[in-house]
Amino acid sequence: MNEPSIRQIRYFIAVANMGQVSRAAMELNVSQSAVTTAVKQLEDIVGAPLFTRHAAGVALTYEGNIFLDHARRIMAAVDEAVRSPRRLRDDVKGTLRLAMTYTVAGYFITPYIERFARAFPSVTLQLTEAPRNAIEDGLVSGTFDLAVMLTSNIMDQEGLAYETLLQSRRRLWLSSQHHLLDQPSVGLSDVAQEPYIMLTVDEASNTTQRYWNRTSYRPKTIFRTSSVEAVRSMVAAGMGVTILSDMVYRPWSLDGRRVEVISLDDPIPTMDVGLAWAANVEQNTAVSAFREFMHVGDETHSG
Repeated sequence: MNEPSIRQIRYFIAVANMGQVSRAAMELNVSQSAVTTAVKQLEDIVGAPLFTRHAAGVALTYEGNIFLDHARRIMAAVDEAVRSPRRLRDDVKGTLRLAMTYTVAGYFITPYIERFARAFPSVTLQLTEAPRNAIEDGLVSGTFDLAVMLTSNIMDQEGLAYETLLQSRRRLWLSSQHHLLDQPSVGLSDVAQEPYIMLTVDEASNTTQRYWNRTSYRPKTIFRTSSVEAVRSMVAAGMGVTILSDMVYRPWSLDGRRVEVISLDDPIPTMDVGLAWAANVEQNTAVSAFREFMHVGDETHSG
C-alpha cells in the first residue's frame, strides 16, 4: 500500500481548515488541481472519502475528521523535528510559571506542553489558568513568567510585550440542515435574522460586539453561555447560529450531530493566540527555551 506523503497531508489539512479547495490552493500558493489531486490520492490510500461537497465548499466526513486529528499530530511532529531549538536541552533547567486563558488551555496549548516537557525534562512547569486581566497583572507583578493567551484581547497594558503565534479565522457555525448553507454568499445582515447563541468565555461576547458595532445589524441573542460545548450542541440541534474561531471548531457535537461552517462576506477579525511577558525583565533559560520552542519570531509588540 502506498504511504501518504507530507505534501498530501499538508494539502488535506489546508482544505479542512479553509473549507474550500480554491481557498486552500491560494493559501498554499499552488493550483487547485494540485490540491484536488493530492486529496484524491490521500482518499485512495485511506480507502474512504475525506470530504463531502456542498454549496459553500467542502466538509469533513466522519472518516475525514478522524484522519484530521492524526494528520495534525503528524505535521506537529514534523514541525517539531524541523524547528527543534539548537541548544543542549539537558542544560536548560529551572522553573517556568506559565499562565493561560480558558480557550488556550482547552483548544491550543496541550500538545505543545506535552512535547516541551518531553524535550526539556529538566524544566519544571507550573501551569495556571486565569482570566486575561489576572494574567496581565500577574505578568507585570512577577507572579507569572510567561503567558499563552488571546493576544487579540490584550488591552495594550503598559509593561507587557507579546507575540502572536496563530491567527484563527472566525466563521459562521450552523446546523447541517440550515437554509443559509444553500445561499451563495452570507453576511452579517443574514446572520442578524437568525437566533444567535452567544459564547461569553474569554471575553468572546465583547469581541463579537465590537465587530457587530461596525455595522447597522445586531445579533438576535437567545442564549448566553460560557461553555463552547453548549454552543456546539445548540447550533448542531438547529436552535441558533454563532460566529466562532476555527481553533475551537469541531464538526460534531457531544450527541453526535453535525456542525457546519461557512465564511462570511463581512470582515470578521481573527482570534489571535500568542505569548505575552513582562517587557524589560530578564528571562531565565527555561522561559527563553519555551519561547524558542513555540517558534516566536523576531517582531514583538510592546504596550
